[in-house]
Amino acid sequence: MSTHRPSTSQLEHGPIFSWYRDYNGLIFTSGHASVDVDGLGITLGDLASETHATLSNLRRTLEKAGSGLERVLKVTAYITDMSQFAVFNSVYGKFFPGPKVPARTCVEVSRLPFNFKVEIEAVAHV
Repeated sequence: MSTHRPSTSQLEHGPIFSWYRDYNGLIFTSGHASVDVDGLGITLGDLASETHATLSNLRRTLEKAGSGLERVLKVTAYITDMSQFAVFNSVYGKFFPGPKVPARTCVEVSRLPFNFKVEIEAVAHV
């Protein structure tokens, strides 16, 4: 695992998004990744470690919004290597144990910001 902070030019104006927005009892999160949400440091690693850090960040955001992982209705995951889908699922299943898991879409993408291997967004209720 490697950790680095984005250069000033990469975060020239800071993040131009909210970690989440709420509306009528629903919480819509931005894409989460393996980022220290306090210091904006980036931690790259294998897919399993990035997925774990990403879902931990997502849980933290949802809790700050008055919700939690158990209230997630829909997840969208962007993965750079779908051949590692089983690895992703093994970590994901620890955060969302059955029997009522959220609806989910997984999409393979060629690249994510800062070379992350996974980015995850969610819709939850309060």
